[in-house]
Amino acid sequence: MSVRRRDDGTIVLDGPCSVEDAEPLLRLLHATPDAAVDWKQCGTLHTAVVQVLLAARPTLVGPCGDPWVAQWLKW
Repeated sequence: MSVRRRDDGTIVLDGPCSVEDAEPLLRLLHATPDAAVDWKQCGTLHTAVVQVLLAARPTLVGPCGDPWVAQWLKW
């Protein structure tokens, strides 16, 4: 699983994030709506994961580890 929560409450996307990671990410964001998402270590992001991020609009930590996504999603 590429989605986890650190002890400080930050949600971390680590490695390749597949379609299966979209639902756990959504659950974590619903459970902790103020949590930041650290996406520095993600290798690739499936579009379903990107859609969750676009809908939830969490605070993102660092530049995105997926160069293609980093080019298109700058907020």
